[in-house]
Amino acid sequence: MHLDENLPARYSQVFVSSGVGETAAAVYADRRSQLLQKMDSFGVFAGVPREPGSEEAFTSTWSRFVQDPAFLFLTGVNQPGCYLLLDPLAKDPLRREILFVPPKDASKEFWYGLRIGYSESLDEIRLLTGIKTILPVERFWPLLRELSTSYRGSLQHAYAFCLEFTTQTGDVKRFRGDHNDAFAEKVNAVFSEQGLEFRSLAPLHFDLRVVLDSGRIAAVKKAQEWTRLAFEETLREIPMLHNERQLGLNLDYRMQSLSDGDLAFPTIVAGGRNACCLHYAKKDEPLRKGELVLLDFGIRFGTQHSDISRTVPVSGQFDPLQRLLYQIILDAQEFHQAQVKPGALLKELDLKVWEFIEDALESRFVSLGGHYQLEYELRPHGVSHLIGEQVHEGDPFRCYSEKPLVPGMMI
Repeated sequence: MHLDENLPARYSQVFVSSGVGETAAAVYADRRSQLLQKMDSFGVFAGVPREPGSEEAFTSTWSRFVQDPAFLFLTGVNQPGCYLLLDPLAKDPLRREILFVPPKDASKEFWYGLRIGYSESLDEIRLLTGIKTILPVERFWPLLRELSTSYRGSLQHAYAFCLEFTTQTGDVKRFRGDHNDAFAEKVNAVFSEQGLEFRSLAPLHFDLRVVLDSGRIAAVKKAQEWTRLAFEETLREIPMLHNERQLGLNLDYRMQSLSDGDLAFPTIVAGGRNACCLHYAKKDEPLRKGELVLLDFGIRFGTQHSDISRTVPVSGQFDPLQRLLYQIILDAQEFHQAQVKPGALLKELDLKVWEFIEDALESRFVSLGGHYQLEYELRPHGVSHLIGEQVHEGDPFRCYSEKPLVPGMMI
């Protein structure tokens, strides 16, 4: 059976091909193949159990993307309630990749559109995902127990995806309370029954995911270009806008008009002292002449993100002190870019940038009679983070900052 060119469009709400191209199924299959080559035992992933925002009766997100980025990266399946099993040791090729999906629900499709579901005909799911073996979701836990039992005595460990990482000093850190943590606890109970050691798949997964291939780099460039154009158009409008909300709506409209999807994250617009709150969300105060306004914004193309921060004068002109401080940060940015190269450590690069800023403040401001007071000890935050399938890509503890940068990473 051949892929109907209209099939991805029909399923576009729950299968991501935007930014991946017409060969989406092959791209996802290649990612799974690369991960399978890294694995020495079987492993499992859980998609989100329910759509984010549906945990409470009074909330809903209405966002295009609802899926865990790890699950989305390997399958393209953008709906809740699914599982993925990968087994590099399976003798039968059809058992190396198994996708578990909820039953087909015509009533839900009436409200939310066409969805991936288990039914008598699974050909469309196979064509979309490239996964040949599709099973109903209720088969996941029984099959996991069967598989764990079959490998008892021949394997020492098995994997599940959760955000658990080991630092360079040997400390184990795990993100608690999310759906991956709850899933891992249940999987660990199954493994323990058969004497299998539980291991997190996250380190292997992120080693693959944080290095962008040519297709993802092209998608990132497109997202960056859209974001740049939207910012430049908005910049000309700022002196005519009256408050943070107007500015945010103006920028959001321009980004989303150019793009194919959602914002990368809720746009931050923080005028004056509000900019001291880096993740300021209120966005309802007036813009005052003579003050600066912080903008933190970005857009998606497919599953790739842009993330740009700029601080600009509300009036369109810097005063002398604002210009001095802005130039220090601009020079620090150029210094940082010159230091970035394969093999460098982000942790060390961050320290160098902060030292540059502190030295510049001393030589260009304090030595001339200026005074300032820090509202933090040492450094308040890192200078760079990875970007990719998430705005803040990589492990949440930033263990990656202690590992050498690799060509294809984006910061």
